[in-house]
Amino acid sequence: MAAQPAFRMLRWLVRSGTRGCSSGAPVTQPRPGVAPPPTREELPTRLQYLREHAAPFSAFLTDSFGRQHSYLRISLTEKCNLRCRYCMPEEGVPLTPRADLLTTEEILILARLFVKEGVDKIRLTGGEPLIRPDVVDIVARLHQLEGLRTIGVTTNGINLARLLPQLQKAGLGAINISLDTLVPAKFEFIVRRKGFHKVMEGIHKAIELGYNPVKVNCVVMRGVNEDELLDFVALAEGLPLDMRFIEYMPFDGNKWNFKKMVSYKEMLDTIQQRWPELETLPEEESSTAKAFKIPGFQGQVSFITSMSENFCGTCNRLRITADGNLKVCLFGNSEVSLRDHLRAGASEEELLSIIGAAVGRKKRQHAGMFNIAQMKNRPMILIGG
Repeated sequence: MAAQPAFRMLRWLVRSGTRGCSSGAPVTQPRPGVAPPPTREELPTRLQYLREHAAPFSAFLTDSFGRQHSYLRISLTEKCNLRCRYCMPEEGVPLTPRADLLTTEEILILARLFVKEGVDKIRLTGGEPLIRPDVVDIVARLHQLEGLRTIGVTTNGINLARLLPQLQKAGLGAINISLDTLVPAKFEFIVRRKGFHKVMEGIHKAIELGYNPVKVNCVVMRGVNEDELLDFVALAEGLPLDMRFIEYMPFDGNKWNFKKMVSYKEMLDTIQQRWPELETLPEEESSTAKAFKIPGFQGQVSFITSMSENFCGTCNRLRITADGNLKVCLFGNSEVSLRDHLRAGASEEELLSIIGAAVGRKKRQHAGMFNIAQMKNRPMILIGG
């Protein structure tokens, strides 16, 4: 119960533009509809209360439900060398003009600001992040940020074997590789391109270089690849893989419907029929995956249950799109342009107020699979995985 006044105070501090970590911050007038601020006499006492009762985390990255956002996903490009059916419409997508995309320096300015406020994990996404020419340099410069604990990448794996030695040396600490089938011909059907053997080469290069686990993301679609579940799980017997099965999610242009979605419980039941000794693994509070271990296996199995059992209550993720928009929810259609404010000369404090206001508007949970399917949102490739 004691945490509730603290979170109300955090909400006021964020919405009014006053930082909760500094008792010397100016008191500003609240916007209409925002609770009145504490008086100047009350402020030092209330701030001291926050220090004692709330976790030491930035008010700008703490939402109205007390969720602290320490994980930032940055899309480096809208371009991709594959055309995955669940990610990109068949007709492709109109790309943002290059001048409207974040520059490398703008990416680093924003990353530095978020890390300064408490983000300790950054994941680089796309499009396909490894087709960006300066991706190794970006990783190296992010690696220099004090307080950043992990730099990860989500990739389709096509360029991974070639670039991974340089990326590892630059500071890349975690890898997610997308692979939705173990059948080369089916691979071409799903991604509308060749490249299966390059992806497998990338997975084995990651293992060779000591990444453990190597996370392999598989979007499961009924009538397409649900018959390969057991084959994927068997890969984790002798390899340090985290096989992550993802429920098919609706985005603009991917022709989602409920009948194509294979639920987590259905997948789990299929796997347990073959391996009844499957054991549940403990998970971090903010984890998006339900993880399991099969005794004797080197790797493990996980499920991303965004549709059937959402994990919104512990969400700690924010996203920046390649064109510089902040998205506080993958499935939400509200965005705010950090790029425009950066280019207009906004100060660090002004940027933080804009970010804090967006985080403060984050909803308790997404709208549910059927409502999401009717909402206007970007195709996945323009959001950043």
